[in-house]
Amino acid sequence: MPQLFEHRLLGGRLVLQLLPAAAYSARDPVQWQTLGVALERQRGVHAIDSDRREDFDTWPGTLALTPKGIEVFSESGEGGEYLLARWQDSLAPLACQRRLQSLGHAQALALGREARRLLLAPQTDELALEQCALAFIGLPWGPATTPPAGDLGRVLQQMADEYARPLSLMQLAATYGHHELRLLRDFRRAVGMTPHAWLTEIRLQAARRLLEHSDLALAVIALECGFAHQSHLGSALRKHLGLTPREYRQRFQRRGR
Repeated sequence: MPQLFEHRLLGGRLVLQLLPAAAYSARDPVQWQTLGVALERQRGVHAIDSDRREDFDTWPGTLALTPKGIEVFSESGEGGEYLLARWQDSLAPLACQRRLQSLGHAQALALGREARRLLLAPQTDELALEQCALAFIGLPWGPATTPPAGDLGRVLQQMADEYARPLSLMQLAATYGHHELRLLRDFRRAVGMTPHAWLTEIRLQAARRLLEHSDLALAVIALECGFAHQSHLGSALRKHLGLTPREYRQRFQRRGR
């Protein structure tokens, strides 16, 4: 079963959670301020401070801020990896009284991935984790953004479906319906990273799940997830999570047991 990673910081006034890519149905408590960033795309239904349920499609890099007192119900059949911070009023009070959401928040996505690396590390670096968490909840908030024109959702789906094979900007631009330069600009604005960086992230997510839940050889996992060879997978995993594939497998298969 996918694992939830949680760490309490600053005497319990700040809680950092790494939510796994798994089906869920949850109602957030209303007594904490919360800030979350999607590390993967996820779709489902939610209800924001009401009983009215609506479909949602949250893209990677989407930052959501929820003040204390606003209840959020969310449900997804697949979920997606998500970095969530909860904190008490006294730590960092919010001026807003409504839920805010922003697409393509590059700083939030970078901090979310760094917090993930720190939470997954075999030994917790408390100071580094505290600094990362405080930088995350202190992010500057810009105006709410909307998806760009064109069908970028189809591009994200194509990448999710075809991550194991080589993909070119020309192919992705054809799916998007605009030229390559427009795709690059809009993709980065909507997701917070380039198509190539996001494709590497998708491949790593797929490799992590195979490392956690299968005994396939590392070379096989690398090829099945779109990496050129085993060492390519190893260098990518070390760069993003600080662990080799063998270390990752040993750590998370042992944790699962």
